[in-house]
Amino acid sequence: MEELENIMRLIPKRKKSFWRLIFSRAFLIVALLLVQICILISIYFLFTEYLPQAKVLLVLFSVLMVFYLFNCEMDSAAKLTWLVLIMLFPVPGAILLFFTKRDFGHIKIKKLVTDRISESREMLPLHSEIQDDPELAKSGTDSLCRYINRTGCFPIYNNTDVTYFPIGERKFEALLAELERAERFIFMEYFIIDEGYMWGRILDILARKAQQGVEVRVMYDGMCEMSTLTHDYPARLEKLGIKCKAFAPILPFLSTYYNYRDHRKILVIDGKSAFTGGVNFGDEYINRRERFGHWKDCAVMLRGEGVRSFTLMFLQMWNVGESEPQWDEWLSAPYGEDYTDCGFVLPYGDCPLDDEKVGETVYMDILNRATKYVHIMTPYLILDGEMESAIRFAAERGIDVKLILPGIPDKKAAYALAKTHYAGLTKAGVKIYEYTPGFVHSKVFVCDDEKAVVGTINLDYRSLYHHFECAAYMYKTGCIPEIEADFQDTLAKCRPVTPETIKHEKLFYKVTGELLKLVAPLF
Repeated sequence: MEELENIMRLIPKRKKSFWRLIFSRAFLIVALLLVQICILISIYFLFTEYLPQAKVLLVLFSVLMVFYLFNCEMDSAAKLTWLVLIMLFPVPGAILLFFTKRDFGHIKIKKLVTDRISESREMLPLHSEIQDDPELAKSGTDSLCRYINRTGCFPIYNNTDVTYFPIGERKFEALLAELERAERFIFMEYFIIDEGYMWGRILDILARKAQQGVEVRVMYDGMCEMSTLTHDYPARLEKLGIKCKAFAPILPFLSTYYNYRDHRKILVIDGKSAFTGGVNFGDEYINRRERFGHWKDCAVMLRGEGVRSFTLMFLQMWNVGESEPQWDEWLSAPYGEDYTDCGFVLPYGDCPLDDEKVGETVYMDILNRATKYVHIMTPYLILDGEMESAIRFAAERGIDVKLILPGIPDKKAAYALAKTHYAGLTKAGVKIYEYTPGFVHSKVFVCDDEKAVVGTINLDYRSLYHHFECAAYMYKTGCIPEIEADFQDTLAKCRPVTPETIKHEKLFYKVTGELLKLVAPLF
């Protein structure tokens, strides 16, 4: 107990969200609007005689920006958002667009990540004999495998066991047990690490394992430095023998915290077991601290050869900035026993730096190929046109499409935006439910009793466009009935969304949602 207390002293107190506000796009938009107002006032008083020419220049500038937007590669909804911003506020709109697309704070990181992914594309065998299995061809999973293989080194495996955890507490128990068994290495990559009981218990084990000679590496998203951890936290962990780094730290006035965040949750132990899912390291994820009611989350644990894919994903991010990246030493680790009759598992990642929307494409493939049902749990519903059309089309052709969303939101703006989709989706036959006890943070698709995805990928623009994400795609794995059973159990605790409830929705959410929908791609 004394050792744990000593370790807990390393954990800094929670900071206020002031710096998150300063580095946010909302703050930047307001600042740029004020700049434009000042410029316009100055022009009016100092160059009154040149006002007609200035107006012509602004119109020409706006037209040029419209041509630029129509010819650049960007989602159509995002184009519309930028068009509106630039037509209303030409100067700040163009500056914000340029700043966002370039993201000066992450120029170096973007190149390094791209290089690391490129150099590791062939480090894992793709198992063409498994991919060509007639069982996969029947469901179209073979073609999905070929698509995912185009985007990175993501083999499909038939010798990997998957355990599903329907709640964060179950994952935490299994995670502690796996950590205690570590003998060679522990790799952790998490979006959020927060102080408290959960992280304290984990840190106690990590410190002990590091003292025993286990290679322990911890990586978290740089946004934590503005919310939960101090900037010197890696140095604090180094004193315990733990290698630690923040991915893409926020640079003052150069970065916005929306872009290129590492939203993945990956834990790999000795190359024999790996975890992913929605559960971060914070007490609310295991319901020891109440935030937004009961926190419903889920995760999966892989055992077998498929663990190597998560090892590779971790190394791709860890090796950013490493002068001598190491790969084979960790990828060649024995993965333990072969698991037979376990179905097929395809761990995959989604990188925001290429032109592929892997997370969205996998979800849409499930929706388009479903024959009976698609059941979804997601914390956010901020859809682009393609995803909304896929969900509606599935329901319109007779598929039982059900969505479970939070009953108590963590972000009122996102909650309001989600509600703007309710009317169109329910009209198409989609059944929507809100989790009455609290907040749903699970990211789950389950389909036809034979396909499922569990990972970190939300149904919003951040996950689908701006974040590094990961997930496990499963076909006929043994845990799929458990995933569907969890969905049904959660459904029993939900209230249905109906035309009547939509009609009587609070005015605040109606107005806020309609206003924010115009700038939804920036969320």
